Amino acid sequence: MSKPDPRDLLGIRDLLTGEEREIADTVRTFVRKEVAEHAGRWFEDAEFPRHLIGAIGDMGLLGMHLTGYGCAGVNATSYGLACLELEAGDSGLRSFVSVQGSLAMFPIWKYGSEEQKEQWLPGMARGEKIGCFGLTEPDRGSDPGDMRTTARRDGSDWVLNGAKMWITNGTLADIAVVWARAEEGIRGFLVPTDTPGFTAREIEHKMSLRMSATAELVLEDVRLPESAVLPGVKGLRGPLSCLAEARYGILWGALGAGRACYEAALDYATSREQFGKPIGGFQLTQQKLVQMALELNKGLLLALHLGRRKDSGELPPELVSFGKLNNVRTAIDIARTARTILAANGISLEYPVMRHANNLESVLTYEGTEEIHTLVLGQLLTGQSAYR
Repeated sequence: MSKPDPRDLLGIRDLLTGEEREIADTVRTFVRKEVAEHAGRWFEDAEFPRHLIGAIGDMGLLGMHLTGYGCAGVNATSYGLACLELEAGDSGLRSFVSVQGSLAMFPIWKYGSEEQKEQWLPGMARGEKIGCFGLTEPDRGSDPGDMRTTARRDGSDWVLNGAKMWITNGTLADIAVVWARAEEGIRGFLVPTDTPGFTAREIEHKMSLRMSATAELVLEDVRLPESAVLPGVKGLRGPLSCLAEARYGILWGALGAGRACYEAALDYATSREQFGKPIGGFQLTQQKLVQMALELNKGLLLALHLGRRKDSGELPPELVSFGKLNNVRTAIDIARTARTILAANGISLEYPVMRHANNLESVLTYEGTEEIHTLVLGQLLTGQSAYR
């Protein structure tokens, strides 16, 4: 019987298929070669590595869980594993892939016309066209049903007015999936970003997700043809289904950040000496490492279980909330504990820990706050809605 690997304590890798392992290894190798050495500088400079988009597209990671139109069509578990490995590099990198695939490509794939799919999805899968998702507003976050962005008919056209806030990929995008309130309810619109009246303004002075391109979208009398409407959905069901897709990737991705922090702490504890021996030889440090390993591996088992359920078509959105709530909490706790092991070095960008800790503060909030996911599960348990 072989000795357990401290970096895969429960042998979770052995539970994966050959294709799943290959995808995880490919993305991990890419991140280690192309991202790890530079991530601290990109974070410090608030720079998104645009030059990597082509390579990400070539690996088939954009819309990888979708079928047809140039998409890879892999299973949900493989998509989750890719998200984990990307976020081990930086949450901003995983956010780019999540938004492109789950928030921009997915609604076109799920609710778009055949013409819309053919026009946008192949180029988006290759990384030649970038998308963003406009739902959150400056004063409307957790209550999207109260959105103020409007869409009114004007002859055969639509005219959109409003603003969206905290939009990942907003300044990179060629196409924005914008949700607006119309007379018949909430509708989704495909808005080319060169449309007159559309503006994407970069959000500056962030202390988290600094590698991510984050924008405010402003729509001032943006005129669109009828062909810009997503015909397959009306109401909040459309954007909420997209959020469930993105949250699934997050429940895997956050553990990538957590794993990176755990591994940095483990390496540091075996090399940093105090009182004549490595600090990993002291009981209190070992306690911290053991706690991190326990929670990380439990989170990974949860992610794999939910991935298998999604692959079988049996993953209700409430269980996605379960995974997102638990695994982001787990990752933040690991990052904070790892920082204490690295002590003063833990705040330096020479190590990944504080960068991941800062990023995870955003991951805790976006795609549904901790409070919202708690209430989703509370309603599931009691049958009572506590939102209002």
